Amino acid sequence: MSEKTWLKEYPAGVPAEIDANRFGSIPDLIANVLNKYADKPAYHNFGYSMSYAELDRHGRDFAAFLQSLPGMNKGERVAIMSPNLLQYPVALIGILRAGMTVVNVNPLYTPRELEHQLKDSGAKAIVIVENFANTLQQVVAKTQVEHVVTTQLGDLLPLPKRWIVNLVVKKVRKMVPAWRIDGAIPLRAALARGAGAQLQPVSLTHEDIAFLQYTGGTTGLSKGAMLTHRNILANIEQAGAWIGGKLKEGEEIVISPLPMYHIFCLTTTLYFMKLGVVNVLITNPRDLPAFVEELKKWKWSVLTGVNTLFNGLLNTPGFGELDFSGLKVVVGGGAAVQKPVAEKWQQVTGRYLTEAYGLTETSPAASINPLGTPWNGTIGLPISSTEFSIRDDNFNELPVWTGEGDIEKSTGEICIRGPQVMKGYWQLPEETAKALQDGWLKTGDIGNINAKGYVTITDRKKDMILVSGFNVYPNEIESVVAMHPGVLECAAVGVPDDKSGEAVKVVIVKRDPNLSKESVIEHCKRELTGYKIPKHVEFRDSLPKTPIGKILRRELRDK
Repeated sequence: MSEKTWLKEYPAGVPAEIDANRFGSIPDLIANVLNKYADKPAYHNFGYSMSYAELDRHGRDFAAFLQSLPGMNKGERVAIMSPNLLQYPVALIGILRAGMTVVNVNPLYTPRELEHQLKDSGAKAIVIVENFANTLQQVVAKTQVEHVVTTQLGDLLPLPKRWIVNLVVKKVRKMVPAWRIDGAIPLRAALARGAGAQLQPVSLTHEDIAFLQYTGGTTGLSKGAMLTHRNILANIEQAGAWIGGKLKEGEEIVISPLPMYHIFCLTTTLYFMKLGVVNVLITNPRDLPAFVEELKKWKWSVLTGVNTLFNGLLNTPGFGELDFSGLKVVVGGGAAVQKPVAEKWQQVTGRYLTEAYGLTETSPAASINPLGTPWNGTIGLPISSTEFSIRDDNFNELPVWTGEGDIEKSTGEICIRGPQVMKGYWQLPEETAKALQDGWLKTGDIGNINAKGYVTITDRKKDMILVSGFNVYPNEIESVVAMHPGVLECAAVGVPDDKSGEAVKVVIVKRDPNLSKESVIEHCKRELTGYKIPKHVEFRDSLPKTPIGKILRRELRDK
């Protein structure tokens, strides 16, 4: 859009532009933070709080260790395969300080998925939690990995807690499948070696790649988005411009249930580190009763999550009795926040759930709603230094939606331009050329922008259902079905139909065991026009999801 109409809607104090050049590299930012908050607790996990000074020491030692390994030079890729543990930020900081590139790996990957990512990235080293070493063992010989650092869950806890946690995980709960990788080095041994080694200073530029962040792994072979130091630093500044005024440096308690290997939590954890917060790492957010027990221990002020997580918490006994008096910021991203969830969240906690939007390719934040405003069905306004444009299939810009006439004429592919947009896809020039045009990222999301600059996503291009030539957006169907009091979770997909080409199918997890197909259809008839009404209703005990809780529509379609 030539005119940035959204700037008039910005909350007071939010700048139109940010300074992406404030720090020369992520290690420059980290060094500033670790020195400033040395005595304060940084990360909390398994009942132990690691201080910023400890984080600094361990990160420095791990960086020196990596530099001491043969063949490990500036720019080499180092994979991390770990859930939310204290080891994760240590490895992250160590890799970046060594001048190398982080390759985040989902710990739940199958051997096939892991092999592809390690081969594609060319990672020469990997830090892996022992629980997943059996998967690596099956493929490591087929990859370029030369150095394997293994860690047990409790390795960075003080004694005797370290021994107890590791013993329980391995011997009592039997959570570590047998594995053997010749030459693997335990993390504690690696840190000890690094403590006795020199850390060589590395000159990094804004254009050096900080992360190879893989995307699309649930829909075929994943691609590595090249996120530079400038991309991430810009997004940290953008987050600060939008929510910084609500938070006090060195005083906040942040809850992190999303995995740090996912881009949403990855960048927010670096932003919150910059604020000197205590970051409470939730290792297994799927255990909702244990999650609620952890929340009871803190007067927490920030929570980031996805719609399914918020919905899960709201339906977990004890959540409604928690102390929400310290809660300042709750941000939902990764998937659409549904109206019933947002409204119930506000009713239970007394705080608004703010919907934001981003992609791996935008590091990730691109738009957000003003904090402290009710759910409005949009993904908010483009953040500072960011432009949105709606384009048709020929890349022509479409007009804003004025509220009159045919909305379809204002609906097209959302394109984004800003300092947080990736450099491109790793070793995939053709895919990069498809995604980036004239500095714009083509997101693959369909939507429109209204006269005030608020952006609405109707759906993913590939998820759209075509019923008798009419576009049907699964998000709309899911929002309506979710309003039925008997529905806990739902997903809408298109299935082949002899008469209409495709028909709408909804897959539902019941809240009310007596919920019937007829009841769902009747409810939809009151809210939806004829061609949008689901023709098929299926009930299931659960829905397939990604590790952050995004529902996998593709998997439902394939089945």
